[in-house]
Order: sequence, then structure tokens, then C-alpha cells
Amino acid sequence: MRSFIDFKNGKVDLSHGSGGRAMAQLIEALFVKHFDNELLRQGNDQALFGVEAGRMVMSTDSHVVSPLFFPGGDIGSLSVHGTVNDVAMSGARPLYLSAGFILEEGFPLADLERIVISMAAASREAGTPVITGDTKVVERGKGDGVFINTCGVGRVPAGVTISGNRARPGDAIILSGSIGDHGVAIMSSRENLQFATTIVSDSAALHTLVADMVDAAADIHCLRDPTRGGLATCLNELAKQSGVGMMIDEQKIPIKAEVKAACEILGLDPLYVANEGKLVCICAAEEADALIEVMRRHPLGRDAAIIGEVIADDDGFIQMTTAFGGQRIVDWLAAEQLPRIC
Repeated sequence: MRSFIDFKNGKVDLSHGSGGRAMAQLIEALFVKHFDNELLRQGNDQALFGVEAGRMVMSTDSHVVSPLFFPGGDIGSLSVHGTVNDVAMSGARPLYLSAGFILEEGFPLADLERIVISMAAASREAGTPVITGDTKVVERGKGDGVFINTCGVGRVPAGVTISGNRARPGDAIILSGSIGDHGVAIMSSRENLQFATTIVSDSAALHTLVADMVDAAADIHCLRDPTRGGLATCLNELAKQSGVGMMIDEQKIPIKAEVKAACEILGLDPLYVANEGKLVCICAAEEADALIEVMRRHPLGRDAAIIGEVIADDDGFIQMTTAFGGQRIVDWLAAEQLPRIC
């Protein structure tokens, strides 16, 4: 279907979600063009694909980040990274993605094309093609530009059993790198704050790092990416699932000086600030040093560090030794600290 769409000056209108010719033209000229792959070209309302025998995992995530473009990424690449990471936290190899777009009438087509190009590049880099999707348009004022839902499927290698309920007293707690980069990048961009150095999002697909960790045959019990609610909420989730407590050391938690300074200015606790390219790993203590060595050889794990250990605690508390030598409880996030960061 040949058509001309003015991506430079055009806007999304209701006909782009009507199911008619305009919608078909947009799909062909934008989504099929940039996401192009053999399975997507089937052109059906579903994608037909073969799978190997074994255990499959599936995850879905909706992305409403504001602003849509931020230092280090945008809603397009973020929507790929977020779902790839959710699948990878089971130890799985991500295979395929779906993408659902909710567009607001009047949204610039130039911005939409920029988002799709970024999303397609992230998908290709991660090796996880977008093989099916959907587009809807809502009236002006009833959306906020664009929302994206992605769903991912992956396959777990034989012999890998990673779950949030497997942490045991004595296990080591490993963090793959510095915390707070994404949340501070979003907030500084949203509020037009200027810092001495540019703070960029850590948004990245972690599946190759996870693959290296799994290949090392370490006794990995839990993996989790500390996104909304940050490191503190992630650890509380794992402690609750496993029925354990945790003891962490504030001085061992990697955090960039500029992020720490920005958090102080903004009145934020970096433990609760979102990340989009970091993971928490809980493993048997005797495997921790070898696993750290493997992680530090990967670009996304260069700053990996052991930040604490799992302890027996029926109350499931996360306790932290502070930089001043005291201790405090690191509780659940009580309210939304940074809304719409993913």
C-alpha cells in the first residue's frame, strides 16, 4: 500500500487508530518499516513462531515515562529494555517482543518516528525482534502523547532455577552497579535542572550480563532489577518472598558522586530512586567472589559489588549499617517518590 505520510510536519489523528486506510498506511510506513522481520511480515493479528522444548517465561510492562525523551534514552528504548530485563531476571534468554502503542490525537509524527526508530534499534541490539503489535488513538487531552506496552517471551536454560523465593540465610547480596542514575536523569530533565555534569539514564538490556552469570554455573538464587522503588523496594520484595531478612552496608553500595549530590539537592533517598540498567543478585556466599569476577568483565557489571548478606529474620526487615556506623531499617517505599519514571 503506497502512501505519503508527512513525518516531518504531520500529527497523529483519530483516523490513525480507526482500523481503516490511514491506520494501515501508518503501520506500513512506520512500524513495519522500522521493526521489519520475517515474523512481523506475516501480517496477521498474531505472530506464529516455533519454540524449543523447555520452560518458557513471559512478562509484560507498560511505559508511561515523562518526559518521553531524557538523557540516555527515551520511551522507545526504555520499553524494550524494561521487558527484556524482566524476562532475563528468570535466567531466560529473551526471544520475542510485542508492542502496543496508545497515541494521543495531535502527537507529532516526527516524535513518534523518532521513538519507533529508537525502539527498533534497541530491539535489534538486544536480539529480540518485535513480532506483533497494536495501535490505538485517543482524543486530544485524553492521553499524554504516547504510552507503550511491551510483552516479552523467553526460554529458560535447563538446570536454571532462579526465583524471588529462593534467598537463604548466609547468601550474598550483589548489586551490578551504581544506583539512582535513571530516576535522577528523569527528574532533572523533567524539572529542567542543570547540574555541573550531565546525569544520564542507565537504561540498558541486561540479558547478556545475565547469560554470562548463568554460564558461570554459579548458584544463583534470585535476580531482580530494582526499577520503581529502587534498591530498597527490590530488597524488601525479595525478603518478603523468601521469608528472610537482609543486612546491607551503606558504604558498599555503588553510587556516583553526582547522583548522590543531586539526590541531596532534590531531597531524595537514592535507595528508593529507580534504575533501568542494574540488577540485584542473591547467591550462595561461596559463589559470590567468582560471580563478581564474571560480572566485572561485562560492560554492564564493571562496578558490581557485594553489598550485604541474607539473614534469618521472621519479620523480614532490611537493616543497613550506615556510613556513620549506626544501623537503620530500610523499609518499603511509603508513597510514590518519583512518579512516571518508566
